[in-house]
Amino acid sequence: MLEIHNLSKKYGNGAVELRALDDVSFDVSTGEMVCIMGKSGSGKSTLLRMLGLLDRPSSGEIILDQTPVSKLSDDATATMRLARLGYVFQEYALLAELTAHENVYLPGMMLGGKDVDYKKRARDLLELVNLGKRIRHYPKQLSGGEQQRVAIARALINKPEVIFADEPCANLDTISSKLIMQTLVNLNKEMGVTVIFVSHDPEDEQYASSLIVLKDGKLISREEM
Repeated sequence: MLEIHNLSKKYGNGAVELRALDDVSFDVSTGEMVCIMGKSGSGKSTLLRMLGLLDRPSSGEIILDQTPVSKLSDDATATMRLARLGYVFQEYALLAELTAHENVYLPGMMLGGKDVDYKKRARDLLELVNLGKRIRHYPKQLSGGEQQRVAIARALINKPEVIFADEPCANLDTISSKLIMQTLVNLNKEMGVTVIFVSHDPEDEQYASSLIVLKDGKLISREEM
């Protein structure tokens, strides 16, 4: 599904150049659940942003289903992100003035789907993450774990091929963290969605089918679990 060839990201130039990613290459197969690990500053989140088309690499190539997506135009990239990829951020990124239901169906509306279809799918997805009774609640009325489950439902609204999750449990307690990770595992196993998530917690390795370890922007290891 995903091919990553010699991916690099640098900031600055000359003597003050910083390489956040340095010549990283690997593949991700359809249906994998991939954990990206490494210490703070290792390049984990930078790599995830590149893969999720939220930022462009300085060099190298990202290929999604034989399409070199890292070189698409800005408009084509935005369409690709909205139609084929889903995102879960550690800070939830919900709109405070919208209900859980509205937050979930917003990307469906942006894609131009039929009103009745994306609103029903949003309700179904909130049921899927056990938030059917919280559908009309606003983010401030939800716990951190509940907000993250809303974010997961939102990531699924346009039926993405890949979900990217950047430290999805960083702001959560132990119980909520386990619930979020198990939700992602269930989506991966039951719906076949490819999941790529970043974590700094070694315990999260148990949820992955494969592990990528970064250090100082370099790929240290890629192994099956």
